[in-house]
Parts: sequence; structure tokens; C-alpha cells
Amino acid sequence: MKHSLPLRALSRFLQYPDTELIQHCTEVTSALLEMPKLTKKVRTGLIDFAKHLESTDLYDLQEEYVECFDRGRATSLHLFEHVHGDSRERGQAMVDLLQTYKDGGLELSANELPDHLSVILEFASTLPLEQAKQFIGEMAHILNAVYSTLVSRNNRYAWLIAAAIEFSGEKIKIVELKVQEESMDEEWAEPPAFGGCTTRGQSKPGEEQPLQFIKSIKELKGVQP
Repeated sequence: MKHSLPLRALSRFLQYPDTELIQHCTEVTSALLEMPKLTKKVRTGLIDFAKHLESTDLYDLQEEYVECFDRGRATSLHLFEHVHGDSRERGQAMVDLLQTYKDGGLELSANELPDHLSVILEFASTLPLEQAKQFIGEMAHILNAVYSTLVSRNNRYAWLIAAAIEFSGEKIKIVELKVQEESMDEEWAEPPAFGGCTTRGQSKPGEEQPLQFIKSIKELKGVQP
């Protein structure tokens, strides 16, 4: 299947960068560029991404990766976080996805979560072409949201997400995003003791309550096909 190696290459680029990836960056890039129906702009962006990997210190690459994907939900590669957050529904969805993998002959290691995009792409690489496209296409709305956030930050990883969307046959598009997003650390921070109402943006009891207005983003600029 001609799409198998390109999907596995894309999966590898979306994993935490390490010495092995840098050593084989040329081969991984060559395999990725064999992905069917890549547009010229996305292809050029993928080449630029690969050159960045080869020319940047590994420690800096790892820091970039953590900052990009592990500091907030808007760019999380765990796709069910975008739909279910940390609710019970996410747990059941992952159980169902694990069963899908098992039915397809894929067993995950103990330290991998089934909803990570790299795992999803790895599984799709084992499916016939049309099934693989449909499988990834079902998540295109989430991928477009992640892509839009990366574009707004002018982040090169946007090209990898764009490649996944293009492979599925779905349209790459910018979607409206929230103006403000808390980091994961801020979301899970404990409120100060006796600090009044714990709802963000509200004052202590007896004080005036401010009104907050959030302006929506109408246009995003940055890395985009």
C-alpha cells in the first residue's frame, strides 16, 4: 500500500523528537513526500519543516515540541481532549478506540494513549487507502482546529497537520478560535484559600463584579496553504 510509509513518516514527525529521528530525517522526509495528493504549498512546508529539524539543536527541538503540544489543550495531539476534555466520555471513547485497534491487529504499549494523533496515523497506515482516508477524515474538524491554532502562532508543525487533512481528502480551513486560552498549569491551579468566588473574572463577595467582553477572531495569518 503506497500510503502506508507516508503515514508512518508523518506519525514519526509528530512524535517527540530524538536522536534517532534526526539521524533518519532525510529518509523520513522522502517517505512523507510520497503521500498522495499533497498540494505544492503543503509539500514545500513539509520540506521547510524537515530542514528546521536538521538545522536545529535537539534540545531546542524538544523544547519547541513541549511548548507546542504539552502546554495547552488547543494544540493537544490527544484528539479526544478536544471533544471530551477529561470527562468519563473520553475514557469510554478511548476504550472503544482501543478495541478498534485490537480488531485491526494493533497492540499499543503501556505508555501510549490511543487518541494521540501519531498512533491514529500509525493505525491508519495499516488500512486500505479508502478506509484510511475515511478514518482520518472523521477527525478532520479536530485537526482543522489544531491546525488553525498552529497557524495563528506561525508554527511549522501546522504543515504536518495540513498533510494529514489533505490525505483524508477533507478541506484545510481556518476555524474560529477562542481569543484566550489558559495553559494546562493554569487550568489545574488551585484557587487561593479564602480568595472569594473561584470563578475566573469575579471579585470577592461584596465587591463589584466586572463584565468581560471577548472579541472574536475574524482572520488569522501565518503558516497556511
